[in-house]
Amino acid sequence: MTQTSRFIREIKDFWYPTYNQNGYPHVQQAFLLPPERQQEFDPFILLAEDWFKRGVFGDHPHRGFQTVTYVVDGRLEHIDNAGGYSILDAGDIQYMNAGWAARHAEEAYEDDLIHTLQLWLNLPKALKNTETSYQNIRLEDAPVVAIEKGFIRIYSGEFLGVKGPMNSLVPITMTEITLYEGAEYTHILPENHNAFLYMLAGEMTFGESSTSLNKTGVATISYNEDINASKESELKITAKTRAKVLIYSGVPIREQVALGGPFVMNTREEIMEAFQDLQRGVFGPPAIKK
Repeated sequence: MTQTSRFIREIKDFWYPTYNQNGYPHVQQAFLLPPERQQEFDPFILLAEDWFKRGVFGDHPHRGFQTVTYVVDGRLEHIDNAGGYSILDAGDIQYMNAGWAARHAEEAYEDDLIHTLQLWLNLPKALKNTETSYQNIRLEDAPVVAIEKGFIRIYSGEFLGVKGPMNSLVPITMTEITLYEGAEYTHILPENHNAFLYMLAGEMTFGESSTSLNKTGVATISYNEDINASKESELKITAKTRAKVLIYSGVPIREQVALGGPFVMNTREEIMEAFQDLQRGVFGPPAIKK
């Protein structure tokens, strides 16, 4: 496939989040992808950015979706009721398939102020009752590919012949792209992937329109949803300053979505069933450090 045949992506919409100052222990919070707009983000449900001390995200349940938690700073302590325990550092990621019944805790370790980005990734109806699983991806486990005047860290998907380690039940791509001032780079994505980005640092322009985004900018990206995944598309990126961006993409599921607290199902009846199962003990014992 020649480069000229590729679909050229542009910024579709962009915004800057409003941060809620919650006080101790949930110091600051924002929805970078607001859940009320989830139809636009399919297969993604929401992206939350949080700064918190210990005592915010203790034992809690999930069903019907996946999470991808990226540690920006601090140490994140994970505990689940299947006996799992880990501490994640800056640049580490935890992938969780909640499946039919996850119960876990995500706390700041000791006296840290933890800063995280947590993505909720939907599951199709056929996979909502799958077994719960967790995968820790350490910073050093995510391969880094050098490009001219920068580099790409690949958490999920394949780029420049290198595959990321994330084993998502619903395949997605996730890359962290760092560019030096003046660098130009063309990011290649499957044409039928819905995609969005979040600016971690600096200033970049995107697409032929050269739409400029600074730190904390969020944007959705145009795509061709009627094409199969074998066709490629490209997004032109130029760094106005030393800058870093996260780019996520995935194939839309196109199913009805019902949101209810910690659960993502297809109907309100299934949400009520999940709450009843929690009360009946189906989710198992609390996630408590042994």
